[in-house]
Amino acid sequence: MRKLTFVVGAEDDGRLIKRVVRGRMGISHRGFSDIKHQHAMWVDGRPVLANYCVHAGEIITLYLPEDPPPQPMELDDTPIEVIYEDQDILIVNKPAPLASQSSPRQAGFTLANRVAYYYRDQKDFAYRPVNRLDKGTSGLMVIARHAHAQHLMQQMLHGPDFVRGYEAIVEGAPCPPEGTIDLPILKAPGATVRRMVGPGGKQCVTHYKTLEQKGGRSRLTIRLETGRTHQIRVHMAHMGCPVVGDFLYGKEDERLPGRFALHSAYLSCLQPVSGERIECRAPLPVELERLMRP
Repeated sequence: MRKLTFVVGAEDDGRLIKRVVRGRMGISHRGFSDIKHQHAMWVDGRPVLANYCVHAGEIITLYLPEDPPPQPMELDDTPIEVIYEDQDILIVNKPAPLASQSSPRQAGFTLANRVAYYYRDQKDFAYRPVNRLDKGTSGLMVIARHAHAQHLMQQMLHGPDFVRGYEAIVEGAPCPPEGTIDLPILKAPGATVRRMVGPGGKQCVTHYKTLEQKGGRSRLTIRLETGRTHQIRVHMAHMGCPVVGDFLYGKEDERLPGRFALHSAYLSCLQPVSGERIECRAPLPVELERLMRP
């Protein structure tokens, strides 16, 4: 059971504990309801009710309820590469091709099955991905270890406190070699997966910089300001520089079976409970490095 503590400051003196727990500790409405009904809210070592008024210097302690029993999941004992782990989140380097989680179009084992095996001794484990990567994209993914962490991370996901950096090998040479693509993306007419640039879509901002050019290809570093489905792939294809091996927006490459040359190489976020900055890196996979060799 995860325990959270918070020292009441002078600015919160006399406030209802509900306001402090929701505002300062980031507990969701549903989370507060669960804590209240399970009498899991304490002040200075004694249980209190939701109408309690806190005072400066008091210590609030919350005991987060256990997650409900998850749906049974098959376990895959294939090892995962753990980049960072604490009581609240797990950051892994997802290989490609591997789906982040199951779906009606996705049969077979996914990253979820591997993470479930990793936490096989945790009886209440539920798979809670924060950011998702396409099956053909490798790199850094965050998984929340409980509902409260997931709630906090999802609030952070599309803001400045959650920074994602990618590397990509693309066909051709972007012009200019460094810049920002600010073009809306929407679902292509009649498509279930494919996206396109067009009016009426959601705002999408992609920053890119060319690191290397060789043999008619370019290696880019890319930072997302927004995180829409297929954003990098669609924006690069729209520029006339599709990601190498992208079978949906460019063409397949036999050297990259089931994947394309896109990798989540850098991730920076705040630890959801402590607020400390976490930075993680994952080097470009060997099969993508080879694409730039003569």
